[in-house]
Amino acid sequence: MARENTGPDFIEALARGLDVIRSFGVHHRPMSLSEIAGESSLARPTARRVLLTLEQLGYVRPADGGFVLTPRVLELGVAYTLSAGLWDIAQPYLRDLVRSTNQAASVALLDGSDIIYVARAAVPKVVSANINVGMRLPARSTALGKVLLASLDRDRLGKVLAIPSTAVTRAFRERPLENLQAELREIRARGWAATDEEMTPGVRSIAAPVRDGDAVVVAAVNLSAIAAEVAHEQMTEEFLPLVLLAASEIGKNYTLVRNIPQALVSEQAVM
Repeated sequence: MARENTGPDFIEALARGLDVIRSFGVHHRPMSLSEIAGESSLARPTARRVLLTLEQLGYVRPADGGFVLTPRVLELGVAYTLSAGLWDIAQPYLRDLVRSTNQAASVALLDGSDIIYVARAAVPKVVSANINVGMRLPARSTALGKVLLASLDRDRLGKVLAIPSTAVTRAFRERPLENLQAELREIRARGWAATDEEMTPGVRSIAAPVRDGDAVVVAAVNLSAIAAEVAHEQMTEEFLPLVLLAASEIGKNYTLVRNIPQALVSEQAVM
């Protein structure tokens, strides 16, 4: 049966193949030819030809008298995700943080002795920090940077702190290096960092590490607030659990995106 509202370049065979793949739905058991034909609204001979084609391409395999999808179908669903950067992964969680707290949220990476903002969800404020994606700030004076610095071993930390900052914006208050070392040990032990009008006057911030599947810190997520509006206690007691949860979820999704290609390679290697 011809589909409605299709143009002359529409490829019916491709559409049928996608119909068959979608017909598996959430089933985690082998599906018979009759079931697949019914779910995809295709005649049995047509469904059979499509299944045999998908089998040759490695997207389905026979199992227990029926067919099941193979992990290779993940290629169809993650092509976009694999090309997505940390911005795409983090942005929904940052928006959730903004909705829950009415404060700005960001994700940053460590680059030398600076941090670089790679994702940002702002909130309209009469007074706010002028932060944009791509902006650099000295790591040692930001909650984001301190979380990232705290993840480094002693030798690496010394080398990073010795790199001159290339950030245009300087810290409002910069702590002595010996004080920073002690603070980083505390941050490493408790798993989060906080700053109070250190980088920018009138702004306080909390941050947590984003870890991959090997527990390696790959980024940091923060929440920043106007000091006159949000007390330090509210930041740590009410907002910190939300930041920690967001960091955990971003890390899980980051790991998923990075691991999927390896799973596909492993599957294809044994086929």
